[in-house]
Formats: sequence, structure tokens, C-alpha cells
Amino acid sequence: MLIIAIKMLLADKGKYFGIVLGVTLASLVITQQGAIFTGIMSRTFATVTDMGDPDIWVMDTKVQYIDDIKPLQSTALGRVRSVEGVAWAAPLYKGMLRARLDNGEFQNCVVLGLDDATLAGGPPSMIEGELEFLRRSDAVIVDAIGARTRLAQPDGMGGKRPLRVGDTIEINDRRGVVVGICQSMRTFQSQPVVYTTYSRATHFAPRERKLLSFVLVKAMQGVDHKDLCDRIEAASGLAAYTRDQWKWKTVMFYIENTGIPINFGIAVSLGLLIGAVITGFMFYSFIADNIRYLGTLKAMGATDATLMNMVLVQALIVGTIGFGLGAGLASLFGAAVKRSPLAFLIPWQLLVVSGSAVTVICLLAAMLSMRRVMTLEPAMVFKG
Repeated sequence: MLIIAIKMLLADKGKYFGIVLGVTLASLVITQQGAIFTGIMSRTFATVTDMGDPDIWVMDTKVQYIDDIKPLQSTALGRVRSVEGVAWAAPLYKGMLRARLDNGEFQNCVVLGLDDATLAGGPPSMIEGELEFLRRSDAVIVDAIGARTRLAQPDGMGGKRPLRVGDTIEINDRRGVVVGICQSMRTFQSQPVVYTTYSRATHFAPRERKLLSFVLVKAMQGVDHKDLCDRIEAASGLAAYTRDQWKWKTVMFYIENTGIPINFGIAVSLGLLIGAVITGFMFYSFIADNIRYLGTLKAMGATDATLMNMVLVQALIVGTIGFGLGAGLASLFGAAVKRSPLAFLIPWQLLVVSGSAVTVICLLAAMLSMRRVMTLEPAMVFKG
């Protein structure tokens, strides 16, 4: 009977492709818009992702997200280091400072000051130069995206060229020599990222009484990170979060305080609605056109459960094909914009959500058609 159901589905090619198109549209919109939303949210904690060494971030209790800097007293570093279970603790300066280019233009940059001794929290990978070169005089490392876009230098022929090793920039009227180009994630505001030492970063920054932005902590082997956070908070009076907790805290701030989720939610909802309407209408029309065949099967002894299974199999087939096509098209779109400023990220959880939404659409379409199958009287079919 299931083979018959498949043959019935493929026999009417016009409605078959129409149903698949509706499911594909819904899958494409949900996956594509969801991937853009996920990509944007991942950029909000790009700094945390790039700094893979620390297990725990320590900060002022009033800090709400990664860019909400409330400087600490320098003595906070010593208090954190004294907590049992801390393998090492390093200072981090993070600030938005203005860089002046050779052509006189100014560009705001995210400046990260790493511990002078260990350089803990450095960039994930280097394209040119070495992280140790930061110990040279006036040394800075610039991310590759910022070097070829916003920090690009005049090429002498009216155009621009990427910032290169050996070039100089002025950060808050102080000289910085580029000693390396690194690979890092784009930030939420797509500002260039500049790495230097902590002491040099505080020299670049405007003079303030407090300049310590965060304390980065590495836990000892076998120490539970959440327990260590509790001990750090009790001993220092500061807030301490694991890497994952800190990421989620940042994401939730943007979700609760911006219109980004609402905008993408509307787009996804429209895709879901349009896909459901197209799929439901086409599937109902398909069942209506094939009602005489279902009536014949019922007259030959097929039970309602058998006919319902046939309808479900047809719905699941078009759902599987439509979801695969939609997810595939969304992936191709992501590959096409990989090098553009557009944020795009498809985690496996998004595919689960998209697949579940497509399943719901197909089940709703099947349930709409099942009522007609359940109330079908074979005699009426033959009479007609």
C-alpha cells in the first residue's frame, strides 16, 4: 500500500512539485533567516570565542555584556589569583580607541591589552608575524579583516592597500607599529581589532583611575568551573562567569534590549505561514483529485488506518525532499556570502529547528486532508 501511495504522489507531477516547492520555501526562509540571526548573535561574543585560553571571566558585578566595560581596581587581580583552584589569572584591557591613518582619516578600533608576561588571551591564529612580537617597542597586531578594510592605507595612486606588517598607525595620538596580522571573528559592530600588551594598551588609553577591564582565569586541572566561579565571587566580591555563561549573558542582553529577535522572528513566521498555506492547499487539492482512488482502495478492504498511513507517507516524503532542498539552498547562500560582511552561521541545532518546523507543516497538511479520507464513503465515489 505504501508503494501505491508513492506512485499516486509521483503520478500528478504538477501538484507534487507544487507541494515540494511550498515546503522548500518554508525550509529555505527558516534556515536562511535563522542562520543570519545566529551569525549576528555569535558576533556579539566574538572576543570571548577568540580568547580560547581562559576558562572564567571575572568582572564588575554591574557589567551586562562584553562591551559594557566597568573598570576594576588593579588589586582585583591579586584577589582573584589568591583563590584556591586558580591556575593563573591575567589582566585584560578592552576599550574602543581611535586610530589615525596615514591619510588623516580616523577609525575606531577595539583595542585588547594582553598580560605582558604571558600574553594570555591572544588571537586564535596568526597569518603574519608571531604573538611574541608584541614584546617589541610600540608593537600591535591587527586582525586581517580590519587590515584590508577599515584600516587600509593609501597606495599612492588614489586607491587603498591592506595594512601590512611594518606599517604604523596612531592610536589616541600614540605610535603603534604593526608586527603581525591575525585571523579573528568579526565583532558585532565590525570594528577592527588591535592586540597589544596590557601596559601599552593602558598607555594608549585616556588616563583614568581604573583601567583593568576583565580578569581572565584558567582553572586548575580537575576543578569544576562553576564551583570556582562561586569561590572567586565570594573571595573578591566580583562577578565570575564561565566562557559559556558569559557568552549567553551577552546574547541575552541583545535579545532582551534590541529589536533583532523580533525582526528575524517576523521573517521566519512569514516563511512558516506561507509555506504552510501553500503546502496545505496543494496537498488538500492533491487528495481531492485522488479521492476516487482512495475510495476504491477502501471499497476493496483498506482500513482507515491504512489510508491514513498512506497520506502520512506522502506528506513525509515531500517534507523530507523539501527540507533537504531548502537547507541545501540556504547552505549555498551561506557559501556565496562567506567572505562578505553578512553574518551567517548554521549550527546543527538550527537544522533541527528547521526540520521540526517543516515536519509540523507537513503534519498539518496531512491532518487537513485526513478528515476527508476518514469521512469517505466508497459508495459515493462509485455513484459519482
